[in-house]
Amino acid sequence: MVKQFAGIKYKLSKSENFDEYMKALGVGLVVRKVGNSVSPVIELLEENGEYTLKSSSTFKNTVIKFKLGEEFEQETPDGRKVKTIITLEGDNTLVEVQKGDKETTLIREYSKEEVKMTLKIDDIVCTRIYKALE
Repeated sequence: MVKQFAGIKYKLSKSENFDEYMKALGVGLVVRKVGNSVSPVIELLEENGEYTLKSSSTFKNTVIKFKLGEEFEQETPDGRKVKTIITLEGDNTLVEVQKGDKETTLIREYSKEEVKMTLKIDDIVCTRIYKALE
């Protein structure tokens, strides 16, 4: 269960194709430039079946709270309003589906050492690797 990774902070260390992914979502040039320049720290917390996913950077801090398999409304870091469902696959993978003007899928594969995040929209795939902080 992903609970075992709760409380570990991970910092972005590698990002591939993020600009193309943001373009496909309709994110403007200025926000894309900022998004490509920051290295956020992410953290997953869990309490009584409710999860909190935090992302902190010099640009923006975001917090989403959710229960697995329950749809909720979310405002994304770039300001889009979407309906989101997050489910658990296996012991260590969170799959987030955001539905708005466009549908996108964010897959987070957790280990003690890193989080591999795969973002998909249309035929574009972006990979972001976050390494655990000591």
